[in-house]
Amino acid sequence: MRPFLRRRNAQNQSSAHESPSVPDGLWLKCSRCRDLLYVREFERNQRVCPRCGFHARLSARERITVTVDSGSFAEWDAHVVTDDPLHFVALGEPYPAKISEARTRSGEREALVTGAATIESIPVAIAVAEFGFLGASMGSVFGEKFARAAERAAMERRAFVVFASSGGARMHEGIFSLFQLPKTIVAVEALAEERLPFISVLVDPCYGGVTASFATVADVILAEPGAMIGFAGPRVIEQVTRQKLPPGFQTAEFALEHGMVDMVVPRQRIRAVLASLIRTLAGSSLVPLAGNTMRQEVGE
Repeated sequence: MRPFLRRRNAQNQSSAHESPSVPDGLWLKCSRCRDLLYVREFERNQRVCPRCGFHARLSARERITVTVDSGSFAEWDAHVVTDDPLHFVALGEPYPAKISEARTRSGEREALVTGAATIESIPVAIAVAEFGFLGASMGSVFGEKFARAAERAAMERRAFVVFASSGGARMHEGIFSLFQLPKTIVAVEALAEERLPFISVLVDPCYGGVTASFATVADVILAEPGAMIGFAGPRVIEQVTRQKLPPGFQTAEFALEHGMVDMVVPRQRIRAVLASLIRTLAGSSLVPLAGNTMRQEVGE
């Protein structure tokens, strides 16, 4: 009898110490403050930590969803895909295999998604970098899609809004990727000639040839809080200069303080700020859509 009672007591004690099971995927840790966040609340807050304000990365499609009017996005040039001009192979892996893997992981065919949309009923052309596709590196198709979007924006009299994020030029395409720096800059000159706004939003991270080309020649340059912005990374700069970099170097706030960006705007306000800027800059330059309710007043 005693062994039976001991077994029952042991089972009861074990059950008392077991924690109730929690389904996976309900909670996550903030990358900055390490607080536990309820996933649904985090997603409703556009992947911004409600405690410390950390802005987690969004995919290109998520970015489009939270920025443009619902149902207004029509994609351009989705069929344009990259080639392998150099027959590049790295660590035994050919470039086409790398592209195929990137497509599977990101769900995109290239590192830039472009199209037409409206923001508060204002017609815009939009280009959004997908960092999940080879670090949103700028290759020949990235540059071509960007140039086509800028040209169509000018032709259709739309403001051009770009969300720039990248690790730099795509090494797999060598000199062809470097050709995209002047190509993208020339493409946006047509917007200036037509007096149409070109607005760039720098999101984390924005480095290399993208920062050195179209991302920083816009009429207005915005940035999300905490976004890392620069050409080379801080570690590389410290190794080359043999100097310790100042606190906050290359953050959006540091760039704002030193005149590299015009505004640092929280994600929840980006949409309203873009609409106000376009109304102010474009005036009557845009072609109104049916039922368009554009107004000139800023901040409405």
